[in-house]
Amino acid sequence: MTIASILRNKGREVVSVEPGQSLPEVASTLVQHRIGAVLVRGENGLPAGILSERDIVRLFAENNGAINGLTAADGMTKILHTVTPETPITRALEMITDRRVRHLPVLDGDQVIGIVSIGDLVKARIDAAVGEAEALKEYVTTS
Repeated sequence: MTIASILRNKGREVVSVEPGQSLPEVASTLVQHRIGAVLVRGENGLPAGILSERDIVRLFAENNGAINGLTAADGMTKILHTVTPETPITRALEMITDRRVRHLPVLDGDQVIGIVSIGDLVKARIDAAVGEAEALKEYVTTS
């Protein structure tokens, strides 16, 4: 199974913000879309970074709760770890574990075509395991 199979089921919507957006605005965007991270797009429309709920909480703690003057650029992670639609789900899980991240933008060339989270990857693995178990059960009962 590959990342493409996850995107077929979950969709390819990518919620993004601009670097100058305030952290309270970004937090509202996360809540509105019920997601854990947003892509931060630079002036050229290309990804400049990613900003997660954890990043906002970290900034909140570091600034004694005063985040009103901070922007997405202040809190975003600038080094993006990405996958392609052809990346195996097991490889993406390794990346998330090794790099200690929770979201991976999906690139097709230089275009972001989706974002997968650790939850998406775990769900896909569980669904695959359940499918395999059901197939084995069917095989055993019909043999």
